[in-house]
Amino acid sequence: MSAQFQEMPQIRRMVPADLDMVVALEREVFLFPWTRGNFSDSLQAGYHSLVLEQEGDVFGYGVMTIGAQEAHLLTLSIAAGAQGKGWGERLLRHFIHIAREQHALTMFLDVRESNHIAARLYKRIGFTQIAKRRDYYPAMGGREDSLVMELVL
Repeated sequence: MSAQFQEMPQIRRMVPADLDMVVALEREVFLFPWTRGNFSDSLQAGYHSLVLEQEGDVFGYGVMTIGAQEAHLLTLSIAAGAQGKGWGERLLRHFIHIAREQHALTMFLDVRESNHIAARLYKRIGFTQIAKRRDYYPAMGGREDSLVMELVL
């Protein structure tokens, strides 16, 4: 009998060397993905940019900015094959922890109105919908509304 050991997934800071994997994952998950430039700019601006990694493979990531005691989660994604296993929640809770450490009082995010799975996760964590932005996101054949959500930290 042989034992196979797998490294536990870890959350760590995103670095420029991750961008190829992050952009590929972004394109896999979203119809209207962020560009490599968006991620590169986020790194250069010093945004809190994290990846979920296992054995060298990035399978999740997120970007958050904090200022004026407000955290804004700009993007968070998990590879399609790893969704539904709690990784999105784990990464989200890590961002919440960082926001609290940085003395943010609230966290905001936008989520596509059609993204019911993500909206349920955010509600389960404690986010509440505070507004709706009309035609915020590009969509096939037009635009889609965004739900603006807030978590009091």
